[in-house]
Amino acid sequence: MSVLQNDTFLRALMRQPTDYTPVWMMRQAGRYLPEYRESRKSAGSFLQLCKSPDFATEVTLQPLNRYPLLDASILFSDILTVPDAMGLGLYFEEGEGPKFERTASDESSILALEVPDMAKLQYVFDAVSQIRKTINGRVPLIGFSGSPWTLATYMVEGKGGTDFLNTKKIMYARPELMHHILEINAQTIIQYLNAQIAAGVQAVMIFDSWGGALSHNAYIEFSLNYMQKIVAGLTKTAEGQKVPSIVFTKGGALWLEAQADIGADALGLDWSVDIGKARARVGNKVALQGNLDPAILLSTPEAIKKEVASVLASYGNGHGHVFNLGHGITQWTPPENAAAMLEAVRKHSQQYHQ
Repeated sequence: MSVLQNDTFLRALMRQPTDYTPVWMMRQAGRYLPEYRESRKSAGSFLQLCKSPDFATEVTLQPLNRYPLLDASILFSDILTVPDAMGLGLYFEEGEGPKFERTASDESSILALEVPDMAKLQYVFDAVSQIRKTINGRVPLIGFSGSPWTLATYMVEGKGGTDFLNTKKIMYARPELMHHILEINAQTIIQYLNAQIAAGVQAVMIFDSWGGALSHNAYIEFSLNYMQKIVAGLTKTAEGQKVPSIVFTKGGALWLEAQADIGADALGLDWSVDIGKARARVGNKVALQGNLDPAILLSTPEAIKKEVASVLASYGNGHGHVFNLGHGITQWTPPENAAAMLEAVRKHSQQYHQ
């Protein structure tokens, strides 16, 4: 593998000194980029884009080629490749998002779940290897998965963005069945992320997109405990370097102290929490990633610069901050506004790293 030319992102995750605050964007390869829309049209569908290493490489590099101030790239894939490999039949309906042909929503379908053969996800690992070669050491490559709980909501409901009533009904009425789903998911994710690391990713992130929908006790039992199990099972070094891990629960600011204790190197923050207060709460246990509201990128360059400066000032002096959005960039973002954010981070962050 090529020698890494810019390791600022990795050093920030490990709370080592950096010259500026590194930055990348969740969903940075996506529909807001005209070049991505062209690639998706050529591929024929979102799933074809994900399942072709050539297309996955092409779209992963698009934001890097457009924005030289990015400090990391993230594998172009989807969190739902995992339940798809379990045989649930992932498909996408235009305008409605992901759906599954089959659900794991009754006792027999839940108990039938098994950790899939990683060969069913070989297209992801092939994409990782190809992306690493093509990036040629410019910036690190991030691998990722969904959290066990977040994947479970899609597996039970058959689609995303619901009120999770079916999932919660099982969780409360038949907790042993929910724990079965979560255990299968956790063991799968450990193998999946470790295979991504073996293929060449240099950091990994667990997206707990729906953990914030849980009550306090349920979050600890059904989400955080399983993410802790995954972090414990991850490969810690590859190519002679540490492979840092990031855990992100959207709506998870209530549980930052508990999240900081599970062994991950960094916590992702959504925009609902002040990053300076979050830093004070977790002390020096972990790095923090975030947390600009992605909707700000729909405004003006002046407003964006002001908000970027506010986030940086709130975090304050010192290291251990990776600048990011508080969730994925929206498809309606003008690409030039993303550029304005990146420029503002680079310009305003250097004063905090003297």
